[in-house]
Amino acid sequence: MNRKDFLKISAGVAAGSIVSPQILASSYKKKNKLGIKKSLKFGMVEENLSVLDKFKLLKDLGFHGVELDSPNNLDKKEILEARDKTGLELPGTINSVHWKSPLSDPDPKVREKCVESMKTALRDTKDYGGTTVLLVPGVVSEKISYDDAYKRSQKEIRKMLPVAKETGVKIAIENVWNNFLISPMEAARYIDEFESDSIGWYFDVGNIVRYGWPEQWIKILGKRILKVDIKEYSREKQQEEGIWKGFDVKLTEGDCNWPVVIDTLEAIKYKGGWGSAEVPGGDRVRLQEISERMDKIFNS
Repeated sequence: MNRKDFLKISAGVAAGSIVSPQILASSYKKKNKLGIKKSLKFGMVEENLSVLDKFKLLKDLGFHGVELDSPNNLDKKEILEARDKTGLELPGTINSVHWKSPLSDPDPKVREKCVESMKTALRDTKDYGGTTVLLVPGVVSEKISYDDAYKRSQKEIRKMLPVAKETGVKIAIENVWNNFLISPMEAARYIDEFESDSIGWYFDVGNIVRYGWPEQWIKILGKRILKVDIKEYSREKQQEEGIWKGFDVKLTEGDCNWPVVIDTLEAIKYKGGWGSAEVPGGDRVRLQEISERMDKIFNS
């Protein structure tokens, strides 16, 4: 609360008057100081509607954009018409092949599928008017060693960089539970080794809480963060019900310290402009709840 608002409130109390709700709101609630736009994943919309009507629904609920998978089976003309008629933006896409054909796979043909899918996704995203393609860089397992995953994935990503530069769309590496790049300092190093401004990080807030603190990652990754995924996680549920149950909690009701997260994004001068929900979706009522909870987060 600043001094001016404090004096207004104090004067109102002294005079026995009712303090204006607008004054109270401006005093205690930050108004999305970073100007983050709300997005979500297209698959979260579970209403049985046409693409256009789904876009209209999201616009009506206060979302500014939606992210599609790519490659996909959607009609591009239909997507672009829905975008243009509703004003709903398409800020980026999520690669749809990286789990089935990871860049860390020992088989070059498997890796090639992911590389080619990324080239398609980069070009699709340019057509959509977006700026990033989310990519899981690889998976470490009992049969795929950490060092092999590191070397293979970097080698394959370098094949995509010319298309990223050509389209002006950036490759955004996301932190997921893939047993790979599990330290923020290593994640930063991984990006820097490409020596390219066509690659950065898609930071998933909730995915970190299981084994770290999001604000620490944000501080270290800094300008490398291109976009942010909004997700929640509960350490209590993790301990009592199992690690995957940690995600079974509503936004703002887990262990993500959202005010600190937002303050840290401000401190690094986050310029990605978007926060995209990646949580269980549903019908209009459920999506409305998500939209309202995202407002609460961005106003932290």
